Amino acid sequence: MSERSNQIDDFLADVGWLGAARKPLAGDASFRRYERVSLDGRTAVLMDAPPPSEDVGPFVQLTHHLRGMGYSAPEILAESPLSGFLLLEDLGDATYTNALAGGADDVELYSRAVDLLINLHGRQDTQYLPSSVVRYSDQMLMDEANLLVDWYMPKLIGIPTDPIFRHEFEDIWRGLLSRANRGEPTLVLRDYHADNLMWLPDRSGIAACGILDYQDAVLGSPVYDLMSLLEDARRDLRGGLAAHLLDQYRAAFPAMDWGEFQTAYTVLAAQRHCKVIGIFTRLAERDKKYDYLVHVPRVWALLDRACRHPLLAPLKAWLDKHVPEEKRRSAIQGLSV
Repeated sequence: MSERSNQIDDFLADVGWLGAARKPLAGDASFRRYERVSLDGRTAVLMDAPPPSEDVGPFVQLTHHLRGMGYSAPEILAESPLSGFLLLEDLGDATYTNALAGGADDVELYSRAVDLLINLHGRQDTQYLPSSVVRYSDQMLMDEANLLVDWYMPKLIGIPTDPIFRHEFEDIWRGLLSRANRGEPTLVLRDYHADNLMWLPDRSGIAACGILDYQDAVLGSPVYDLMSLLEDARRDLRGGLAAHLLDQYRAAFPAMDWGEFQTAYTVLAAQRHCKVIGIFTRLAERDKKYDYLVHVPRVWALLDRACRHPLLAPLKAWLDKHVPEEKRRSAIQGLSV
């Protein structure tokens, strides 16, 4: 048994779970690991976030904040921040992804997730956010978009990062983000999509939508989480559902400038898709998590769709020049799986 596994057993013993059975759960894109622990009919979820690469502090802060707002973030049952261990309420296995695969009503699930965002964005208490929550600045957004240049292009296409075309790419984003990342900010959970939402039908209202993986939350545009939900890198929404959900959100904020909202939505969608293509490449190349590459063609399709907007014509031209269609199709062959 590894030293880390022994440390987990010691932590569980210290918090009243001596002798608990442990079963690995699906991991995520970070260095965190999860296990379901069970003892005497009770279950909980262990988060193993080994320092210094991981820090449970922001997760703990955000969990208390979100639960205080009435949202179904998992209760923290026990914690050892210096060791990187948390024992969490077990919300079950019904992620939105699993529930939908099992035949759940997609309209009901996604409408509940949009209702949660409507509730979150309608609050005026951003001054009480935890200290870990920083502003989602233009520079942060640009650095994320640059993951396409810094990882995808050299690792999957074999084009070394060139300072000249990287500078061109950044200039394009400076112009685009000046049109999108503005207005009254809200809490942005940042990875609000089907894999990180739990379907809890025994709870009422927005509490039926459980939330996970929010430790990287920031203060930014209310557009971002809605866009992440509707333009999911891992699954397609059936035809017409995204438009229906956008109408649902719009109806909740009748005073909103819908034209500005749509512009921000499209720009931030393109930004996130560039970021995700780069992140999925990094996960494969650096962390040997090759399964993420299967989603790259879908994300390219989403990015191409965003680039049809006239405002994104400069980005489309840059991508067509440096990453033409034939290279995108063959890109995954650039890594040995």
